[in-house]
Amino acid sequence: MIMWGLLLMGLSGAKAATQPEGKPKSIVILFDNDVHCAIDGYTRMAGLRDAITKSDTAYAAIVSCGDFLQGGSCGALSRGAYIADIMRNVGYDAITLGNHEFDYGVPRMTELLQRMEAPIVCANFFSVNDTLPCYAPYIIQRYGSTAVAYVGVCTPDAMDSERYAFFDVQDTQYYDLCTERINELVQNAVNRARSEGADYVVALSHLGELEEGTSISSHKMIAATTGIDAVLDGHTHSIIAHDEVNNRDGKLIPICQTGTQFANVGQLLIKPDGSISTMLFPVADIQEENSRVSATIDSVKREMEQVATRKLGFTPYTLVTEDEAGISLARLGETNFGDLVTDAFRHIMQAEIGIYNGGGIRHNIEAGTITYNDAANALPFDNHMATIEATGADIRRMLEACTADLPNECGQFPQVSGMRYTIHLKSHAITDIEVKDAQTGTYRPIQDNQSYTVALSDYYQNGGYGNTLKACKLLHQSQLLTRDALADYIADVLQGNVGETYAVPQRRITIVEE
Repeated sequence: MIMWGLLLMGLSGAKAATQPEGKPKSIVILFDNDVHCAIDGYTRMAGLRDAITKSDTAYAAIVSCGDFLQGGSCGALSRGAYIADIMRNVGYDAITLGNHEFDYGVPRMTELLQRMEAPIVCANFFSVNDTLPCYAPYIIQRYGSTAVAYVGVCTPDAMDSERYAFFDVQDTQYYDLCTERINELVQNAVNRARSEGADYVVALSHLGELEEGTSISSHKMIAATTGIDAVLDGHTHSIIAHDEVNNRDGKLIPICQTGTQFANVGQLLIKPDGSISTMLFPVADIQEENSRVSATIDSVKREMEQVATRKLGFTPYTLVTEDEAGISLARLGETNFGDLVTDAFRHIMQAEIGIYNGGGIRHNIEAGTITYNDAANALPFDNHMATIEATGADIRRMLEACTADLPNECGQFPQVSGMRYTIHLKSHAITDIEVKDAQTGTYRPIQDNQSYTVALSDYYQNGGYGNTLKACKLLHQSQLLTRDALADYIADVLQGNVGETYAVPQRRITIVEE
């Protein structure tokens, strides 16, 4: 267990007691990233801040590096409102945007961020044709006589993964994350903050550590800029207690990231002598709580329970999308849960084929009773069901595009129903694509010029599946949410009994090394 008295002794170099008046104090900046609706951690982080503040041995602040509005049933059931209420009661010194803040579209995001009553910083989020960003690039907060600037930056990957928030269905662009200008925009914000008297500049980054997609990472941003004192990071769910990267001037800059879902609370410590360090505290080891935040969380849980506890059925085994280490197996290959979800889509929408991107299945459903909360937690995004007409050639292009990143995780990885296919890892070829005949139950080779009905989420219209299916003919747009399609399939079609059919993956997807 974390004993905050011992922690504060480390901060002050003395016993945890009120310091003599006028003596310089350290600054402790606690932070979260990629919480994804794991709401219980908020009260402990706020409690830790309160304990530090009460001790009067250090100034304490809380900031967020993004991806808080979506990722679980708490976000899904309220379209982010529950999360906004909890974060408002935490009281943040600064918040930057993650890609999942755009999940509900920019108007809803704007409404929720206003509800939080906290400073939002993001140097690279613009309305098209506007010369000023939608939010302040930075904010300066004072801790005693020390001024700390927080500069925010969001991954431009959001323009692909949440494309619908940036473009309409006619591909007219309304918002931009300025992929080519990120380093310039961050540097400009740093320079302005310094000119306004900032003693320290802390980047709140949702760029992450991977260099796929736009090939932009926090490490590269540090290397291309100067004047940043520390980077608190997010997006890639990495656990980095402390790393150092040379900036443009060759100075080593610390970087820290907490993982995801409040596995840890991050800490940036600035001592009176100017030394800077970072570390992580496992949330499970934090004893303190904030009573106001706890009361808000309890209220949210009571409201959720009224909807979420509806029983759908029973599964004798875990429906798997991730392993015990949190690795998303549904982004790497076929899972039994992927089979169930796509069967639900295909059956409910009465299509020949069902597909769903593995990254959209966010959590396992453990063995035992299945509730509506389980379905909402597993499929938390507010996407509706649709049926399209796609040719065999369209489907082939989609499979090739959405498996091209393997053996790395692919959020677009196609879990399927009513078809099967083989992936070749080295050549990235897709072969042996077959479609199931609904009458005979046999599989037949797909025909490039033949049309097939495909059940999927309306995400296909807004950047999903590598934008490969956007031009396909829309046959039916449903108001049924993906999680409701899954719930209806379990409760009504399977009569509440998942049974042995989905005990293991059904060998719809074969992966070979060549």
